[in-house]
Amino acid sequence: MEFRFFEIYRNVDYINLLIEGTARSALLAAGAGLAGLLFAIALSASRYFRIPVLAQVSTAYVEFIRNTPLIVQLFFVAFGLPLLLGYKWSFTAHALLALTINFSAYFAEILRAGYASVPDGQVEAATALGVRKWLIFRKIVLPQAIGKMYASLNSQFIFLFLTTGIISEIGVRDLTYAGLFIDSRTFRSFEVFIVLTVIYLLTAFAFKALLGLLYRVFFRWRATA
Repeated sequence: MEFRFFEIYRNVDYINLLIEGTARSALLAAGAGLAGLLFAIALSASRYFRIPVLAQVSTAYVEFIRNTPLIVQLFFVAFGLPLLLGYKWSFTAHALLALTINFSAYFAEILRAGYASVPDGQVEAATALGVRKWLIFRKIVLPQAIGKMYASLNSQFIFLFLTTGIISEIGVRDLTYAGLFIDSRTFRSFEVFIVLTVIYLLTAFAFKALLGLLYRVFFRWRATA
């Protein structure tokens, strides 16, 4: 078998398309990861405080999202919601929304496990001192839960990033879209998908390094605890 990688790297348009696709995939994953984490905190907080109705809705939401395929969620957000609500967004915005919804459910479940790992004695001591429940959650429970579950959140984010190639199905010009486009022009599927694999791998390692740096900055207290 003859490898013809030069058909990819000698074409400036293909290289630019791969760079653009990599940047879009990384930015969408990072944006959805951050938004999903914030939404997950709200979801898991409603369950932690056992807020009537909201806790049940949050539980149903998490279970529904975690037990349905991402592509179904993506198609519903991209094609179903605009018909139901009568609005029009770009496919990139729809992809960001769908990924945020998906990320939030998985992150919320991880955080819920993190809350359970915080010693009851700390909460009881703060309560005895008259600290408000919301402040206990924000200052004691949430930081420890994120710190303890950081590795799980990290792994889940990387896994979900690697599944973002599915957004190419609605026409978002991400990394997978770039690969499929190049493949349709060169008919060198093997070489194209080797290149995609390497780029996804390097991007995942870059995310891991960045997340590791953030951990050392924001959770330095765990290393000295």
